[in-house]
Amino acid sequence: MKLLLTILLALISFTAAAEPQLGVEYISSQQAIPTENPTKIEVVELFWYGCPHCYVLDPQLSAWVRKLPKDVEFKRLPGIARPEWVPGAKAFYAMETLNLTEKLHSALFAAIHKQKVINPSDDAGLVDWITKQGGLDRKKVEEAYNSFSANTKVMHAAQVFRNSGATGVPTLMIEGKYLTSSTIAGGNDEALKAADYLIEKARKEKAGKR
Repeated sequence: MKLLLTILLALISFTAAAEPQLGVEYISSQQAIPTENPTKIEVVELFWYGCPHCYVLDPQLSAWVRKLPKDVEFKRLPGIARPEWVPGAKAFYAMETLNLTEKLHSALFAAIHKQKVINPSDDAGLVDWITKQGGLDRKKVEEAYNSFSANTKVMHAAQVFRNSGATGVPTLMIEGKYLTSSTIAGGNDEALKAADYLIEKARKEKAGKR
């Protein structure tokens, strides 16, 4: 009996240790960030096209997103920690306006980090690349890139990044309450494991409010 009790206590201790911990694998957001759809659990990736870690995470994250439950909604949001990150954010919103995100999001990462043909802080270079890759008229791309809508979204993204308390990218924000990243959790696999845990945590919290 003593041996059985010892084994059970060890298993309980291991399970507790394996569960992501607040302040270790994830942190609370600095401020609660409003979500758009109360019927869904919102997962937001804060990223920057110029970030090599975001580039490395992108294929693994995309595979993870494809397996998310139906009650989870995934979104990307440009992280804006400094002025030179703004062009990348404008490129993201221009592609979104032009319905090119699915086609060009990962390709832009590759153009910057693999092919090294674009400076992620170069407005003109980003517009030229989107124009060529999208097969569109340059003026149309310029209009989307410099539109009032794109600039408004950039300001909103900068505010979310600041209010969340995120200190870098890529960062995953779950339900506007919790943040995890490879830096916080100790690696990409660990960050996604923490995100899975936080999705379940948010699900239980939503159920408790009903």
